[in-house]
Amino acid sequence: MLIGIDVGGTFTDGVLFKESSIIAAVKRPTEQSNLKNSLLEVLDELLKESDGSRISRIVLSTTLVTNILATGRGERTALILIPGHGLPHTSYDLCPDIYFLKGSIDFRGRVIEMPDKKEITNTLEAIRTSGIKKVAVVGKFSNRNNSHEKMIQGICQDRFPELSISLGCEVAGKLNFPRRAATTYYTAMTVDEWNNFADEIEQALRERNITAEVHILKADGGTVPIDMSRNKPCETIFSGPAASTMGAVALTRDNLNSVVLDIGGTTTDISLIIDGQPLYASKGARINDKYTHVNAFAVKSVPLGGDSVIGFNNKITVRPHREGAAACFGGDSPTVTDAFNCLYNLQIGQQELSLAKLKEFADQNNLDFNSVCSSVVGQVVEQLEHTIEKMFLEWENEPAYKVWEIVNQRKFRLDRIIGIGAAAGAIIPVLGERIKVDHYLHDYSPVANALGACVVRPTLSVELHVDTQNKSYTLSPGSLSGNLNKRDFQLSDAKILALDYLIKLGKERGMEEYIDESDFYLEEQFNLIRGWSRVGKLFDIGIQVSPGFISEYKGVQI
Repeated sequence: MLIGIDVGGTFTDGVLFKESSIIAAVKRPTEQSNLKNSLLEVLDELLKESDGSRISRIVLSTTLVTNILATGRGERTALILIPGHGLPHTSYDLCPDIYFLKGSIDFRGRVIEMPDKKEITNTLEAIRTSGIKKVAVVGKFSNRNNSHEKMIQGICQDRFPELSISLGCEVAGKLNFPRRAATTYYTAMTVDEWNNFADEIEQALRERNITAEVHILKADGGTVPIDMSRNKPCETIFSGPAASTMGAVALTRDNLNSVVLDIGGTTTDISLIIDGQPLYASKGARINDKYTHVNAFAVKSVPLGGDSVIGFNNKITVRPHREGAAACFGGDSPTVTDAFNCLYNLQIGQQELSLAKLKEFADQNNLDFNSVCSSVVGQVVEQLEHTIEKMFLEWENEPAYKVWEIVNQRKFRLDRIIGIGAAAGAIIPVLGERIKVDHYLHDYSPVANALGACVVRPTLSVELHVDTQNKSYTLSPGSLSGNLNKRDFQLSDAKILALDYLIKLGKERGMEEYIDESDFYLEEQFNLIRGWSRVGKLFDIGIQVSPGFISEYKGVQI
């Protein structure tokens, strides 16, 4: 049996799945001050339907890291940059506590200028004196040569062992210095709290005699074993939108073009599916308006949900916050769900409570009851329609979107909208009618995000850079480097080297069965010329096990 749990902003959802059937589904309010409690409450409810020893796999999706970064409560962290020659230091406006050091490495990994050890020591002393204990160290082209980052790490361990250091070469192996710096900074800021959470979860599972493999859902719609997530907590950001997107794919399992709207109590997450595959953000996830090297879907979150409160300030408004459950579920304030409930006679919860709260609201503000409901519904639908239109302007710039139009020789066509989440049943049909597109709702739409987490497979990508003139190569993840033994090294050899490393990492992560489904997404070759002769080649190879579903998942029965 399989378990999937998604800790959302308003609700925590869970499913117990076996042989194409959802044995149990649970939805409970999320305790934002203690996400672990919410997760374990849902887990214990699911375990009432099955002994823990029968569970073979558990996948968790959590907003922990997202919340830390969004609320600014991450631990104060210093960022040390070794930018080399090029842009002025003022170009790197990444965080408040930022320090710049001498040193330079070129794009081929050659040392141009050595760091100053005295400057390093003085900088670390200044960081310690300021009371900071977390440090992110990132050098330009450290993914090609990490010696400068390692030097700083060594000095820190010898002289300042109380400082905890995260290295850019170990966090992200791709080019683009600012994105690698941002990713490393956010990693250093959240790694301790994430590891405390992982420790608590593993302890809680041991107390319940559960020995199943435990995975964490990542922003790219795949999973990673919980122990492998400890060094890269930022990969778990935006796992909620990833869960709902993969849940939509799991429920539909076709090749239609769809916009997915996960309408929760507080927010709505919007993503795009092209030919049955989620659309990726080619620039990586954006955290606090900074692009990172975290692979993620192209998603948008708006502060509008089923529990968004209705207010009045010279006009009827839908406020971007939640004060509790909808009135039809015992809440104290009229909400978006209540307005849809009354206007369309949806019989959600206790409809008479929706009616009573909305009439009270209308009377207090000298408003017509029907006008209140119509205004709220109109505002919600208009805002969602406008957001979708705005998102398409962004999606149009993504490579997969452009490829679809080239292959099909026409403008992109949207086939339907898919509703996910507790409030989707009320809002999605009205929105579909408004934008004149078919809509899709499933019996398990309210917990589709938990299903998506439950049945997705692990993902893994490997990137290789080869410089035949220097007879060297670098591999990520892991910041591995080595020397070439073969004299006439070609593109085919580079692909074999990358595949072998993928197989090695796949075995370590227990995902051997998915390696055969890997594909190369990057194959580049550049000639190195001196005078009139070619003196070597550069190869860049990318290979991945992309998001998909575990082999035993064939769909879900009603």
